[in-house]
Parts: sequence; C-alpha cells; structure tokens
Amino acid sequence: NKNNNATATNVSITDIANETMDSVVEIKTESVSTHSFFQQAIVSGAGSGVILSKDGYIVTNHHVIDGASKITVTTRSGKSFDSATDLAVLKIEAEDLQPAVLGDSSKLNVGDTAVAIGNPLGSLGGTVTSGIISALDREVTIDNQKMQLLQTNAAINPGNSGGGLFNANGELIGIVNAKSSGDSIEGLGFAIPINRAKEIINNLIENGYVKGRASLGVTLVNGSDSFFEEDTTQVYIYDVSKGSAADKAGLKRGDQILKIDDTSIKDISDVTTIISNHSAGDTIKMTVLRDTQTKTITV
Repeated sequence: NKNNNATATNVSITDIANETMDSVVEIKTESVSTHSFFQQAIVSGAGSGVILSKDGYIVTNHHVIDGASKITVTTRSGKSFDSATDLAVLKIEAEDLQPAVLGDSSKLNVGDTAVAIGNPLGSLGGTVTSGIISALDREVTIDNQKMQLLQTNAAINPGNSGGGLFNANGELIGIVNAKSSGDSIEGLGFAIPINRAKEIINNLIENGYVKGRASLGVTLVNGSDSFFEEDTTQVYIYDVSKGSAADKAGLKRGDQILKIDDTSIKDISDVTTIISNHSAGDTIKMTVLRDTQTKTITV
C-alpha cells in the first residue's frame, strides 16, 4: 500500500507540473549601481513570474523588478521578450501564451498539496518542488511591511520569488515571495494568497496603480539609542515627497515619529502597517519629536 500511495503521489505531482509549467516564466533584470567615486556598474538579478493572460500580462514580486532598467522574460519554450514594467505587473508583446488558472486560496487547508514552480538561483527555470500547505495565515514582515502569507515546506530558493504556488488541481493559489534563511532553517517558504493578490493585480492592469491605497509620502529610516542598557529603535523621516500628504501636513526631514493615533512607533513596519490599514482620504494624527519639542500633526 505504501508503494502504491507513493506512486500515486508521484503521478499527481507530474500531472500538476505538466499542466502548469508553461504558465511560469523566468525573469532576468539589469540595473545600474553607482559605487564610490561615481563609478557605475551593471547589476544582474533574477526571479520568476506567472502568466495571467494569453497576450502577455505577467505577475511577479515588486522586489524582483524594483529599480531594474532592463527586464527580460523567458518562457518555458525558450523564447525571450523585453518588457515594460508597472510595479509588480509586467506586459510583454506576445500571443497564445498559457495563462495560469486561478484557484481559491480561501478553500485551502493545512496539509493540502502545494507545488512551487520557478527559477531558483536565476538559472534553473522550470524547477518543480512539492510539499504541503504548512500554515494558512502566517504573519511575516518583508521590506518593512507585515503580510499575512501562506506557509509551505515546498523547497523555495532565491530566484523563486514571483513564481507560482499551485494546488493539486493545478490551480494558482499563491505568488511565492519569501523564504526564511539561515544555516539551520529549511522548509519555510511563503506565498501571497491569490485571493488577496487578485484585486491588486486587476487594479495594476486596469489603472496602473492600486485605487484607494493610502500613501503617506515619506522615506523612513531606523535609528537606535544606546544610551540605555538595551538599544531602543527609533523611526525618523529621511525624506518627504513634494506634494504628498506628509508635505501638505508639514512633516519634515529629521522628524522622529513617536506615535500614530494611539499606537507607539518602534519600527518602520509599525508605520507601514498602520498606513496600509487606511484608505486614501483618511485622517491620522502623528506625534513627532522635532528639535527637542513634541508636536501633534494631522495628516
């Protein structure tokens, strides 16, 4: 019986792979990096993407393409395309691509089959790994943003970002976006649930931005105060975008953010999480420390 079950499982994974591999692409990027003495160099990067439409809409992670001056998409057949970018949605001029079938991530259960397909290490496109759904709603902080993600033990490696996580029916249930790393850490991969990604993807395709999403309009940096026995983290405004909500409210470079409404701010992720829970047009009160004086500013 054990042998029969193992064979059945192998066949199932094979079927899933055959149905979905043509819907996952390799993404390679080039960006210009300026080093000391203003010398410039071309920096290469890699990731994965999932085809959404026959005519070339592709979803990937923002961090895969962020800052790229050139992006090349390669399909499983080996055909390469240069693409125009719009945040985490790419558009290539193509026909008759195989779009992924979107599933329903709300119907997942812990223990369900999970198959990841992507481009690990940036050179192994079309790699298939399998596992299970390990958790349904895991809070993970990525790029200072707290997210509720699917957790899987399917092998995830650098270059898998933006690739697909599929269920036993070959339906896309998540967009792979992270792996916990470390010498003793294995089997901890994460993906954005497709139900949460759908609205964002549709907004990006239709409007070029996410309608209603709140934006404070600042660049933040963490600082630390080692005056006490334990270092305490502080959050400062490094830059204010001209014409933004922060600019109109009078926030300034160098302001230390102490509170937003009634929540104390200890890390940049505290700020981004609060802002993401609001909609454009909402009002918040920010308590900042400026030149040794505490100010409360309505934004």
